[in-house]
Amino acid sequence: MVSQSYSVELLLRALRLYTPSRSEASLAAMLKETCINELGFEQAHIDSVGNLVAVKGTGEPKILLCGHMDTVPGQIPVRIEDGLIYGRGASDAKAALIAMLLAASEFQKPTGTIIFAGLVDEEGNATGVKHLAKSKIQFDYAIFGEPSGIGNITIGYKGRLAIRLTCDVGKSTHASAPWLAKNSIEEIYGFWNAIKTEITSPELGDGNRANLISCSLTEITGGSSHNVTPQKCKITIDIRIPTSTNCENVLEKLKVIIEKTASEKLVKASYRIEDRTEPFEANRSSSIVRALSLSILDVCKTRATLIRKTGTGDMNVLGTTSHVPVVTYGPGESHASHTPDEHVNISQYVCSIEVISRALVHLTRLHTTAREKTNSV
Repeated sequence: MVSQSYSVELLLRALRLYTPSRSEASLAAMLKETCINELGFEQAHIDSVGNLVAVKGTGEPKILLCGHMDTVPGQIPVRIEDGLIYGRGASDAKAALIAMLLAASEFQKPTGTIIFAGLVDEEGNATGVKHLAKSKIQFDYAIFGEPSGIGNITIGYKGRLAIRLTCDVGKSTHASAPWLAKNSIEEIYGFWNAIKTEITSPELGDGNRANLISCSLTEITGGSSHNVTPQKCKITIDIRIPTSTNCENVLEKLKVIIEKTASEKLVKASYRIEDRTEPFEANRSSSIVRALSLSILDVCKTRATLIRKTGTGDMNVLGTTSHVPVVTYGPGESHASHTPDEHVNISQYVCSIEVISRALVHLTRLHTTAREKTNSV
């Protein structure tokens, strides 16, 4: 079993490498070398988009342990203080990534195959997981590494639509005579207000935020000069979609709202889809959920809590395309992610390694038992 000191040191090494989205090469190279030279993986390579993929063992079951190497921008001094490790990515999600890697290193051959994947661009456009999905990689189960808290298993994530909406009022005028033309910045607020009001209507959910559609206005650009009224204005709207509906249903409502508002305001409006990720919820009775639940009971002496999150993760992409049992698990608390004091509790991080390691043992046993029952029928 890997020592606590080695576990902490490897996480610190990962945190000291600054890896905002699409700048993960240094971490990928470090992990590749670590997999081969220190952790007993037979294979490790970096694919065409920058993902690290390492393999240990042979045969069934094939278990994918999948985390992301990138972080949001913004550096945080890496340090240990009061039992916490601070650094950008400590919670989201290098602690989960390294915990899975170390758990995989303890996996005993020849009981199956572990495929460890460190992905790029999760915080951006999900380039890494989309490439992994297209590669047709074969696996029977998958655990994704994101902060859930060591006693929780994330079974559901919302989907996401990112919409870039443009309002064009047809002409501009001198700022000293604003009555001669409509103002696109002022007009686009009507679109945003209508979308927010109608898309997030309370009757579309049960009051639980994980079951409600949410909208956020995240970017706005408009105007060409300080003394000219703006002809065009563009906004980005981030829409999160629960598993009770899907992207297509929301897009249909969005189209109606935009067309109606444009007609009422007598302006032109158009939009493009910048990101589209379907919502996903795992089967709570699957073998992977059972294996992790048993492991949490073994290690933490408590029953696992199954949770749904209001965000969107890589699990959505592979979960909807692979049709195999998947869940998300990892140390850390979501509220610490992306913050100036991002951190992870050392004892929980170390504990999560054992949880994942034991879950792999439970999963291989459950897989073998299920296969034997099938063969005996």
